[in-house]
Amino acid sequence: MNILFIGGGNMAAAIIGGLVAKGRAPSSLHAVDVLPEARAHLQQQFGIRTSADGKAAAASADCVVLAVKPQQMREVATALAPALKGQLVISIAAGIRSGDLARWLGPAAQVVRAMPNTPALVAAGITGLYAMPGVSSTQRRDAENILAAVGSTFWVDKEIQLDAVTAVSGSGPAYVFYFIEALEQAGRELGLSPEIARQSALATFAGAVKLATTDTTDPATLRARVTSKGGTTERAVAALDEAEVKAAFIRAVRAAAERAAEMGDDLGRN
Repeated sequence: MNILFIGGGNMAAAIIGGLVAKGRAPSSLHAVDVLPEARAHLQQQFGIRTSADGKAAAASADCVVLAVKPQQMREVATALAPALKGQLVISIAAGIRSGDLARWLGPAAQVVRAMPNTPALVAAGITGLYAMPGVSSTQRRDAENILAAVGSTFWVDKEIQLDAVTAVSGSGPAYVFYFIEALEQAGRELGLSPEIARQSALATFAGAVKLATTDTTDPATLRARVTSKGGTTERAVAALDEAEVKAAFIRAVRAAAERAAEMGDDLGRN
């Protein structure tokens, strides 16, 4: 299968690197980017073909991955439309709804929306996928295999659920970094050196995540196991509850989902 990437930024490079690492022949991959330095980087790192214009390459591709910024998507899709003849088109742009994308690409495109997150850059991402009606089972499998090169994947039945995926896992790494930042700062303020505060915060998050993913127990129970009656953790959790941190966090995720929906409205307007 020949795969064409429109856009050669970090996420496209991560997927290309993951595919090559899993045995995909570099000769089957082609990336288009207007920046000469981006093309040179992809050529040197992965040995793939690159070009500045994707119209000719799209005609011979089995799959086109749209990895451009959401604000550029309409222009890019409209330019590609004449070259498409039923190929699978995967969009990894946040906010662009499949119906709008299909309208710009024309009826020949078979559209799958993908919402990866930045841990894909280290092959530890998670990607939510949605396929428009008409996408074949083979094309769904191809889309899943492409995104599985940078982590785990799952499908949603309703496209609106991708707004929640965007808010939970798409934006989610920022929330984790936010709490790591806070834990690290607390360590420094309590007298730890910056190096030890950073090491402690990172190792604590990494270890807790590993425990949560290897133990089938729910997070609430895992938290309770750490929270001895009358102990330090109980005091800390009580302070978090008093500040309504959990409720504030849920409001934040809801705000992200609302913004994802707004972006879909704004970017889809004619």
